Amino acid sequence: MIPEKTIITSETSKSSPLNPSSTRIICHVCNKQFAQYTCPRCNFRYCSLPCYKSHSVQCTESFMRENVVDELRQVRSDDQTKTKMLEILKRFHEEEEEDDDDIMTDDGEGSSSTLPEETIQKILAGDEISFDDLSLEERKGFQRALASGELSKMIEPWDPWWLSSSAQRISLGAQGKQLVQCVEDEDDKEGTFVSDIPRGPDAPLISPSKLSSTKPSPLLPLHLVDVLYSYCFTLRIYNGEWQSDSLGAATMVLSVSSVLGQNAQPGTMKEVLSFCLEQTCSSAYKSLGGGLKFGLNLVDDVIHLLSLGNAALVCLLCDLQRLIRCAIQEVKSSGRDLKKKLKLADRKVYFMMCWVNDQIPEVWQALESSVRAEKNSIVELNDYKGFRDLKEKAHTQKGGVVIEEIE
Repeated sequence: MIPEKTIITSETSKSSPLNPSSTRIICHVCNKQFAQYTCPRCNFRYCSLPCYKSHSVQCTESFMRENVVDELRQVRSDDQTKTKMLEILKRFHEEEEEDDDDIMTDDGEGSSSTLPEETIQKILAGDEISFDDLSLEERKGFQRALASGELSKMIEPWDPWWLSSSAQRISLGAQGKQLVQCVEDEDDKEGTFVSDIPRGPDAPLISPSKLSSTKPSPLLPLHLVDVLYSYCFTLRIYNGEWQSDSLGAATMVLSVSSVLGQNAQPGTMKEVLSFCLEQTCSSAYKSLGGGLKFGLNLVDDVIHLLSLGNAALVCLLCDLQRLIRCAIQEVKSSGRDLKKKLKLADRKVYFMMCWVNDQIPEVWQALESSVRAEKNSIVELNDYKGFRDLKEKAHTQKGGVVIEEIE
């Protein structure tokens, strides 16, 4: 216990609960003001809220934690939510028990895989449960459910923002700057707020002629298709939540995009789509649902995005730039090479964003037709082997820079 410092005043003390006598105690934190309060946990004397907050992290955190727990205890899920959750848990464990009928314990008795009532109550109360909290049998059951894909059925599928009706109404300023959006109405129960659309640039975009003295390459439309495909691929794999792992998402973008990841310069639409589809069908992404069918669906995404025009494309590239910049912040000091590649990709995406904003609608119509025609030629192939044999190797020449680096 810290010895209390006191000051004896010469004035007659007034009757007050905060000043019961003429002997007043100095605050143990600032040592300047009189201590008018006492911490209920450690009897520490303090004068104000700032001093209370700084006197003991343990006391303040404990106080806040208890308040939160009390609030959570008062929260009660409605009957419909509880019933739905219990039905999911019951169905999950009934299927698990059927799979475990042949599994016996050492004493010859069948092992029970039913989730304990305590764990179920934690789930219903919204408490967080970690893998370490599970028993050995529960861990095995969780791993089996994870491997079989049973848990993925509980994840709500993500609807790509570019397929929503709001994507048809995206509007940006003349220089690509984000316009003021409507604030969500508290009484709006339908969730019509267009927060699903990525925010556009916060500052006006610069003309490409001011970013580089060299005239933009005529291959930029092809390279844009490569970038759009890699973005759609990544967001679909991450179920729209790249923020959960921005570094992993950015690494995926670089692996699928030859333009951003390998500094390649594909010169034909066939080279662009061949590389993208080859990555999609590779063993690295097969377990994530990759394959030719998935790749062709991504090509449809690219076609749809091109039909939306400048504003949607600018918002997409702006979102991709945010993804890359978040990843740059996560790269550790040992990943200098990756950080360098990400910074180069950031500059390329920004240049492409400025270039896209400067184009006329006819550019996207022609590009959409080109992508559609190449997709149709791929669909005509009998099988994946034929597609692979027909594929032309993308040229990854290092000489010459299509998109000039911005200092």
